[in-house]
Amino acid sequence: MANFLDTTVDDLIGNFEFLGDWEERFAYLIELGKKLPPLDESEMVEDNRVHGCQAAVWLKMLPASDSTFDIHADSDAFIVKGLIAVLLMIYNGKTAEQILADDGTATFAKLGLDRHLSPTRRNGLHSMVSRIKALAAASVAQPA
Repeated sequence: MANFLDTTVDDLIGNFEFLGDWEERFAYLIELGKKLPPLDESEMVEDNRVHGCQAAVWLKMLPASDSTFDIHADSDAFIVKGLIAVLLMIYNGKTAEQILADDGTATFAKLGLDRHLSPTRRNGLHSMVSRIKALAAASVAQPA
């Protein structure tokens, strides 16, 4: 799962700068979202639901053998799937400590997402980050 996207955060920032136009950038985000592996229906349950998002979003983190996490997430909205892809670029394959240390704000600012998302999408993005951090914090509090 960790390498489903061949794009790094730095690549993403460069691609956004190259595209320039926000219509093109949102189309690019949607394309990234289409590369997300879908969650199984059995994973789209209330326990995995991210609250605070206008769209339906499900997110879970699975521990990997090297103390990192594989994040699995899906949404019923195309643009939100693209935002999930950005979050996976930032947080997937990281340890709980690394996840807790990176709030993603600098990346969102470099991409301009902090300025160009609607207030409801921005709130949803922050809700997804909060869920990732809460799951990481819970894993630290309860070692395997």
